[in-house]
Amino acid sequence: MSNVSNSKFDFDREDAFDEDVAGLESLSDDDLDIDLEGFDFDDIDLEGMDDWDDDELDEALDGVRGDAESADSSYDLLAFESQGDADESGLEGSNAAGQTPAQMQQALEDDDELPPLLDEVGDHSAAAPVAATAVSHSRHDYGDDEFEAQEGDHIPVPRINIDVFYETTEISGLIEATANDRRMAKAHINLSFGGVEKAAQHYQNAATPNLIVLETVHGGQQLFDGLAHLAEVCDPSTKVVILGKINDVSLYRELMARGISDYLIAPRAPIQITRAIAGLYLDPSAPPIGKNIVFAGTRGGTGSSTICHNVAWAIAEHYANDAVLLDLDLPFGTASLDFAQDPSHGLTEALGAPERLDDVLLDRLLQKCTDRLSLFSAPNMLDQDYDVPASSFEEVLDVVRKAAPNIVIDLPHGWSAWTRNILHSADQIILTATPDLSSYRNAKNLIETINATRSNDAPPILVMNQVGVPKRPEVPVEQFAEALDIEPTAVIPWDPVLFGTAATNAETVFQTDAKSKVTGSLDFIAGTILGHHGKKSRKKGFDIKSLLKKL
Repeated sequence: MSNVSNSKFDFDREDAFDEDVAGLESLSDDDLDIDLEGFDFDDIDLEGMDDWDDDELDEALDGVRGDAESADSSYDLLAFESQGDADESGLEGSNAAGQTPAQMQQALEDDDELPPLLDEVGDHSAAAPVAATAVSHSRHDYGDDEFEAQEGDHIPVPRINIDVFYETTEISGLIEATANDRRMAKAHINLSFGGVEKAAQHYQNAATPNLIVLETVHGGQQLFDGLAHLAEVCDPSTKVVILGKINDVSLYRELMARGISDYLIAPRAPIQITRAIAGLYLDPSAPPIGKNIVFAGTRGGTGSSTICHNVAWAIAEHYANDAVLLDLDLPFGTASLDFAQDPSHGLTEALGAPERLDDVLLDRLLQKCTDRLSLFSAPNMLDQDYDVPASSFEEVLDVVRKAAPNIVIDLPHGWSAWTRNILHSADQIILTATPDLSSYRNAKNLIETINATRSNDAPPILVMNQVGVPKRPEVPVEQFAEALDIEPTAVIPWDPVLFGTAATNAETVFQTDAKSKVTGSLDFIAGTILGHHGKKSRKKGFDIKSLLKKL
């Protein structure tokens, strides 16, 4: 369920759209005239092109380019319709009518003025909200570095009330996508149409929330006057964030001097807003919040628990990162066996009374496996039913995240409210699958479910395990990956001797055989989780140029 609601300030989007259409209808026929003379595609001979070499293709393309450049080209009105918000980049209109697409692109790159048609559309967007088409706000739609994962992106927004006042449908859609982000699960967002003045009027008769987010299409004295009116009715403890389009250092400094908490310039992805809000409420003196790293199997018997325990050990010992391993398979967990620890009731005690759990009690309940790896193990007892509400798991994880930077969670195979919530709130998900049909079906369902609720996060990490069992028909890994549209981060071969020896001796496979291919794959998974490795690429063929460079 979405945690965003609309208030009485919602506007009629159809009326706003009609205003924009009326503005476009006022343009003359000369403004909309599109001349396609000079474009002759009949001269291109398509027969036999498959047999052309590179020189022949280049010669043919040069001829087409020359014909196109000699013609009087005009820009496509539909292209401008999809770029109706290009004026938001801070460029101003001019009288450069009749430009070709190449000239217009150069004008944009040189920060020149835009042609009159786009300038008029820009004027309408400033006068009334633009009726924009639906836009996806997933972080995967952008290639900019600002949308890539950054340190601290896993920090959730606390339980606060947020009022958002927007002036364009772009920001309205962006806020709705932000409200569905997993980091905003505890916050409640109220969405209202209007700018700074509308907010000031609203709070004359209403209490201010924890945070006010204001979109403004204006700057200068008009903005400052509105903020002055808002300050008269705003509680001193309320934080204010402004979303604007003017990139000006002096404006930013003036806003900070007036007590504004943050100023975001034309945000385009939900992660930018969640990152800014979470940063406002981050206590520098508080312990850092750890990442939830969840391991799940696509079916029973995939070896997810074994991989989880070994990767947790590699994170702590090979990469020198403190980690806590949670074994949430309460009746049948194997973490205590794999690390030669006695079963403990600490986890069930914490889940039974999560309100009692604090840093001091948690330190007593954790079992030390190594200097950097602690274990919160399952009791492995069948004398009771483990009917634990989802809220108890959430409260316990909130406390455990303060104990170490990496919280590795061994999630049992099953589907319930608490397993679904843990997957939804995870900072990273590692799915372990085997090359068979049932594992493929379950992996496909899991990935679709995860991606549907985590559009602002990276897709799960896929690990193919138990590959190459003798005399067993298998789904080829390449087909498995192609059907799921996810490249496996690691492919772990069938090695019953290595895993069996490690399990019997209650040790990790690193301690059993540190030089095996399996340990190399497990170490690579740990490094990928910690951000030490990029995406694993397919192997390329022999490259003579690379060889010569080494000589």
